Amino acid sequence: MRILISNDDGVTAPGLAALHAALADYAECAVIAPDQDKSGASSSLTLDRPLHPQTLANGFISLNGTPTDCVHLGLNGLLPHTPDMVVSGINLGANLGDDVLYSGTVAAALEGRFLGGTSLAFSLLSRQPDNLPAAAHIARRLVEAQARLELPPRTVLNINIPNLPLEHIRGIQLTRLGHRARAAAPTKVVNPRGKEGYWIAVAGDAEDGGPGTDFHAVMQGYVSITPLQLDRTFNDAFERFEGWLEGVL
Repeated sequence: MRILISNDDGVTAPGLAALHAALADYAECAVIAPDQDKSGASSSLTLDRPLHPQTLANGFISLNGTPTDCVHLGLNGLLPHTPDMVVSGINLGANLGDDVLYSGTVAAALEGRFLGGTSLAFSLLSRQPDNLPAAAHIARRLVEAQARLELPPRTVLNINIPNLPLEHIRGIQLTRLGHRARAAAPTKVVNPRGKEGYWIAVAGDAEDGGPGTDFHAVMQGYVSITPLQLDRTFNDAFERFEGWLEGVL
């Protein structure tokens, strides 16, 4: 088993080190991660400049690109052998509901879809690493269990872990994505030379966060697992087009 590990918090992030340590004796692990924090990069690729991988003292590969760049290169020749699966994280901070549209953590796992198997993205609901050991333990158990799971090709598991010690986590729930309310307005700033700028505000609170959602599961102390698929075609809308296109051209 060969696993490619990446993230969006950057190659020196504690969550990346914890995930690698949890999997290193289970599989042959290669780590390719951005050289800096790329949170919110989504599935962007770097097309305006070359990418320069650098191997660090610990064997991790640092790349001046996005999480998707990292996995893209890892699957297409940067590594001596093609990985069997992609695992992303452990992100410090939630990736719930609409967050998956922006998340570099989830995007790294999505880029692993070309392998045909299931990729996993792990997030801890905290910006602090205190409960990373619990998250790493859960990640290891789920990666091991993934070998027994049969899912359609190009499936990604988005996994969010409560910020709790292992003994306080109540179990695992299969969930759907919830939805956030609209985010707060950006924060305006002015630099010493009078130039205006804006900080993107924090994500909105859960608007659709009832039972069955990823929001609800983690708030109740459960690990949330949400299966994601790349195909975003709105098939249920097709019937609404009947007759509408007639006469348009």
